[in-house]
Amino acid sequence: MANNSSLVDGESSRQNKINQVILAQGLVAVFLFINILQITTFFMKDFFYTTMRYILFANTLLSDSLFLIMTSISVILSYFRVASHMWWCLTLFALSSVCNFVTPVTLTAMTLERYVAICMPLRHGELCSTRSALHCIPIIYGISSGPVTIILLIFFASATRSLYKEYMICSAEVILLYTWQKHLRSAISQFYFLIMLITIVFSYVNIMKVAKAASGDDKKSTQKGLRTVVLHAFQLLLCLIQLWCPFIEAAVLQINSMLYSDIRYFNYITFMLAPRCLSPLIYGLRDEKFFLALRHYALCGLCKNKSPDFFI
Repeated sequence: MANNSSLVDGESSRQNKINQVILAQGLVAVFLFINILQITTFFMKDFFYTTMRYILFANTLLSDSLFLIMTSISVILSYFRVASHMWWCLTLFALSSVCNFVTPVTLTAMTLERYVAICMPLRHGELCSTRSALHCIPIIYGISSGPVTIILLIFFASATRSLYKEYMICSAEVILLYTWQKHLRSAISQFYFLIMLITIVFSYVNIMKVAKAASGDDKKSTQKGLRTVVLHAFQLLLCLIQLWCPFIEAAVLQINSMLYSDIRYFNYITFMLAPRCLSPLIYGLRDEKFFLALRHYALCGLCKNKSPDFFI
């Protein structure tokens, strides 16, 4: 009887894992479809890929899409206990880590663009030109590569040669060989997010001052910019909470392995997938011009747009 009960529990646990993976991959597929549709819309009109805020938005979509693909592969391999070569794990870790930082760093750049547009309108054309946006992209990726570069350099300096030949379940714990490396990664990440949070708060306070002094159409535009900054701050908060997930999961793992699996799944949905679905909402649906273009191309031109400057 005990053996039968154990088999039933094992089968139930396996089925639960399969259902969780299917649901997660279903959500990822939906987000990827939306992102691809919005990226296609971005390249269909000159106005979008010559305007800084839309260029940064497209960069976020591309980074989020790559991050979703990388984390999906990692989740599938981890859930089904598929061992991979060490170099594959390193590549997966490096790409997902860079993309993980690109989103909040780009959000900070987009917040600064809104700050310049509202608080320094006369200099907006100069500071936020297409050329400035194209220069900004490699800077964003350079900044985002900082933490993973430090972690990988420490790994290469401390890992044995035999470790590179091994096959294992890919996870951050494979790369972070010592506890102090985990603390270092957390410290670097929190430093980054502290700088980004200060930048967003600074922008919010100054935009709020302009909002109080504005009137009419200017006030309406400023209030919209203020709401955008608030949404960026909320998105950044979700990314910041993600930093604490490994510590929570490690503590839960010592108590109950089943609970650990559920907590890890919850963290993945809430703090990895959720922030990535907010970007399309903030700029893809709230922005009137982009929404009109998105609706037009999504419906294959069947929906006539009322805006006279849509096709300019």
